[in-house]
Amino acid sequence: MKRSLAAVTALLLGLTGCSSGGDAEESGPVTLTLAGWSLATTPEFKTLADGFKSSHPDITVELKEYDAANYDTQMIADLAAGKAPDVYVQKNLKNFFTYQDGKQLVDVSDVAAKLGPKVGGVSAYQVDGKTWAIPYRADSWVLYYNKALFDKAGVKHPDGSWTWAEYATAAKELTTKLKAAGDKALGAYQHTWQSTDQGFALAQTAGAGLESGDYAFLKPYYQTSLDLQAAGAQVSLGDATTNSLTYQAQFGKQSAAMMLMGTWYIATLLNQQAKGDADAFEWGIAPAPQLTKATTGTSATPVTFADPTGLGINPKISEKKIAAAKEFLAYAAGADAAKALAGIGVTPADNSSVADTIFSLKGAPSDDLSKFTFATHDTKPENPVSKYTAPLQNILKDLHTEVLSGTTPIDAAITKAQDRAKNEVLSK
Repeated sequence: MKRSLAAVTALLLGLTGCSSGGDAEESGPVTLTLAGWSLATTPEFKTLADGFKSSHPDITVELKEYDAANYDTQMIADLAAGKAPDVYVQKNLKNFFTYQDGKQLVDVSDVAAKLGPKVGGVSAYQVDGKTWAIPYRADSWVLYYNKALFDKAGVKHPDGSWTWAEYATAAKELTTKLKAAGDKALGAYQHTWQSTDQGFALAQTAGAGLESGDYAFLKPYYQTSLDLQAAGAQVSLGDATTNSLTYQAQFGKQSAAMMLMGTWYIATLLNQQAKGDADAFEWGIAPAPQLTKATTGTSATPVTFADPTGLGINPKISEKKIAAAKEFLAYAAGADAAKALAGIGVTPADNSSVADTIFSLKGAPSDDLSKFTFATHDTKPENPVSKYTAPLQNILKDLHTEVLSGTTPIDAAITKAQDRAKNEVLSK
C-alpha cells in the first residue's frame, strides 16, 4: 500500500505524541541517507532502498558507503562530527550500548510495538523498557563447503555430526589429498576476525561469559586453529592479514574447501557467482562444528552464534525525516522486505517462511543438510549488550592477534587478557 509522506508523518507523530508544526507538517518528497558497506558485493542495502521506494514513492533512500572493516569507528566519528547518515546500521551488538548510551539513537518503541511476533532480535535493542533499533536481518554462523573440492579429494561431505576435532581432521585430509590431485586449495579458511574462535567458544561453552573475566574457555578453540595453521591446512593469521585476504575470494575462488561464516554470505556468494566474480561450483552449508557430540546430528539443535543486524535513526535529523525513517524501519522488518531479502539470499529478521524462497534461487544448494542447517540452530549473541562489552571485546581482540600470530602462548595470552579485563574494565 502506498502512503504519502504527509500521512506517514501524521501517523508517526500521533504514535509518539509529538506536537505538530514546523517541518514535520511539510509535504513533498524527502530523501533519507542510509549507511551501508561493500555495496558492490552486498546487495541488501539497495534491495531495501528500492523495495521501500516502490511503496513509498515520495521517500528516496540514498546509500552512503562505509568501509566494512572500520564501520563502527567511522560511524562514531561521523556522528560526533554531525556528518552521519539519517539511518545507520547496527552492524553487530558490540557498539550498540555506545550508540544508545551516547544518545545517538532515536527511541523507536512505537515501530517495535507494531511488529509481528515472528520478527526476531527486537529484544536485543531494548534498554530501560524502550527499543532503540529495529532488526532487519537475523543470521547464524554455519560451515560453507565446496562439494566439488570434497569430491575431488575423495573426502566425505559434512553430515552435521562433526565436533571440532572431526572438522580439523577433515581440513587436514582435504589439504593433503587436494595437493596430491594437483590442486592448491587448502582444507579450510579462517578469516581474521576474533569471532571465528571466540564467537563459537562463548556460545558453545556452558557458563562462559565476557563479564566473568575468566577466559580459559577460549583455549581449546585456539588450539584447534593453531593446529590447522601449523599443519598448513589453513592460511595463517599473519599471511591473511599481510595479504589482505577476503573471505569472499578465498571461498568464492576455491582457495579453500571449507569456511565458517555467517548466513549473510549466501547472498554475496550467489551474487558473485551470477556475475562471474566467483567461480561456478556446487556448494552447501552444514552446521558449525560442535564442542561435544551432544549437539550434533540432525536430531539435535546445533549451537552457534551471531548478532542481529538492525537499523537505527540519527536523532539529529528533522522530525519530518524521523517520521520517514521510522516508516523505513517498519518496512525493513516487515513481510515485504523479508520476501525481497530472501529473494537475494539474505536471512531476514522475519525468517519464518523464507527458506523455500532462498533455496529456490539459482545456484543455491538443494540438499537436505543445507536446509536443516538454515532452519535449525540455537544462536547465541556474540556481543551481549552491556557497557563492558566493547572494551572487553577489544582486549580479547588483542588476545586473538597475539595467539594466532604466535607472539604469545595461549596460556600467557589468556592470563594477560584476564588481568587487563579486571584492571582496565571490570574494576571500574
